[in-house]
Amino acid sequence: MSRSPITTHILDTSTGQPASGVPVTLFQLNDTTNEWHELCAADTDADGRLIDWLPAALAIAHGTYKLVFDIDAYQSQASDAPAFYPYAEICFRVLDDNHHHIPLLLSPFGYSTYRGS
Repeated sequence: MSRSPITTHILDTSTGQPASGVPVTLFQLNDTTNEWHELCAADTDADGRLIDWLPAALAIAHGTYKLVFDIDAYQSQASDAPAFYPYAEICFRVLDDNHHHIPLLLSPFGYSTYRGS
């Protein structure tokens, strides 16, 4: 299994379990038009990860990106109550050619992120 240059992992901190089946979309910002363009979308696997989800032909250029996590879709699987935060959007910059891992820690009334390894 190959690893994409941008990966993510979601942990539901209220259960201590990976958040599987979460729809995630990756966008890239066009600096000229200031518009977001969708690059790919997938659902997290049973371990809450997306590690091989970018098309092989897609080159990740230096620039600004955004991951959009559909928390409402995940929450509707776990509970009858809608999510307080229906979406989590994480914007980040790719300024080098290294791998970029962007984890999301999720709870019913909050979320946090950091640059992983």
